[in-house]
Amino acid sequence: MSFTLSWPIPIASALIADSDTLYPGDALHLQSWRGTNMIHRLCILCFLVALSPGFALAQSAALMDAYNRYKALDAQGRYAEAEPFARKALELSRKEFGPDHPHTGALLNNLALLYQAQGRYAEAEPFQKSALAIMEKALGPEHPHVATSLINLAGLYWVQGRYGEAEPLFRRSLAIDEKALGPEHPKVATSLENYANLLRKTGRTSEADKMEARAKAIRDKRAKENK
Repeated sequence: MSFTLSWPIPIASALIADSDTLYPGDALHLQSWRGTNMIHRLCILCFLVALSPGFALAQSAALMDAYNRYKALDAQGRYAEAEPFARKALELSRKEFGPDHPHTGALLNNLALLYQAQGRYAEAEPFQKSALAIMEKALGPEHPHVATSLINLAGLYWVQGRYGEAEPLFRRSLAIDEKALGPEHPKVATSLENYANLLRKTGRTSEADKMEARAKAIRDKRAKENK
């Protein structure tokens, strides 16, 4: 699996295989979700998988309503219409959970992705950076959710051709995943593939080949274990 457009980075093949099951909405909008821009869809799923178990904290009905409205419009690719609801959810999260809570960070990420999906990269960047800073402060610099935030920011740089800025984020995300999840975890394979794509894009084919070989070994071993 790979992103379309100018970000051909394979992200979590198992995740996209289950993405209809993980779809953050109701059956009415599932077809629209299937047509959502892949880069946008996968970043949303990364955060939903990471944070949804805790999102059922005692948030207000107003916050849930704003979030659900944002979610439904976003799934249909109606990003401009989704934006005010994403902003409202972010505002309420800041009041209810605090400005430095991971839920607030996730909602900052959502707003950044809305901008990114519309090509509004300059507007997306400060929100992505703020989301990363919140995750680091709340969860610690070596938490897997921080690795997800790093990938999202790296993706924003990638689509703009800012490979030099994306590389250290990919490298750090890989290091976090290896330490937190173990060297043979499927997410490590994904991180290796991400980094390999960047290396290949910047002409470092030999390094890319080594990372891809390691990723393949991890996936092959997992496939055998699952038989």
